[in-house]
Amino acid sequence: MLSFQRLVLAATLLNQLTNSSAFILLQKKLTICSKLYSNLESQDAVVEEGSHEELMYSLGVNLARQLGDIRPLVENSEELTHVAKGLLDTVIGRLDDEGQRTILSKRGKELDQLIVERATNLREKLEKAGRDMLENMKETEEVKELEGGVLLHVLEHGPDGEGKGVRPTVGSTVSIHYHGTLPDGTVFDSTLGKEPIKLPLANVIPGWRIGVLQMHEGETAMLGIPPDQAYGAGGTPDGRIPGGSTLFFKIQLIEVLTGGIGGEVKLLGVDGKELGKDSDSSGLLGIDGSPL
Repeated sequence: MLSFQRLVLAATLLNQLTNSSAFILLQKKLTICSKLYSNLESQDAVVEEGSHEELMYSLGVNLARQLGDIRPLVENSEELTHVAKGLLDTVIGRLDDEGQRTILSKRGKELDQLIVERATNLREKLEKAGRDMLENMKETEEVKELEGGVLLHVLEHGPDGEGKGVRPTVGSTVSIHYHGTLPDGTVFDSTLGKEPIKLPLANVIPGWRIGVLQMHEGETAMLGIPPDQAYGAGGTPDGRIPGGSTLFFKIQLIEVLTGGIGGEVKLLGVDGKELGKDSDSSGLLGIDGSPL
């Protein structure tokens, strides 16, 4: 059930729920929750730096981060209010252990069914959005379709020019910047604003490897990766990438650190610097070890 709960963190509720008699009944019970939130909102959210209140506030932040973002699990503020009330009643002991077991025993099967339905709904929406975006990307000029349906669009060429320069191989380690998003624009990982990351291409998802292998050192490109070349139906264990997600990456291949192929042959002088056409030295050493 945990895998579904994580997956559903990005879900939206089914519209049919809003018209159900059960939902109308729930709406009638919002008064207590509204008063509860009015009391919370009336308190000053700013706490004094270094105070005990700030320490307790940080405890709440820590617990919330472990729980994850529950907002996508609900459709509107009314449902969120009920979810929050259940959390608060359990945390502060208003609902004792027996009460918790009773309600979960009574509604557990319905809850499981709801989670499955919303997970399925999310997956279908994500898959459709991803397919549509890949089709749109495919129609863009200069986009190449690679193995497995991976799409590559070179945005900026490297210093050696279009289609030139060192390319990585499967065994290469590369220095790279990347910015990864879901079809809805959600950023799930990024190195922007940080130091470039060094990655062995043998350890990345298939679609990423397929795309980067076609890039040249210094290039910046967009990658569109279908689910079966990314994390498939299961998504990632931490829930950041739901199952069935198409992924989009903006990638800057800064340097091929090992195992590169291609590129121009560069001659180095005795000082270790590249020899140019206007260099005064031939880069060769005489029998006495002096530059010729």
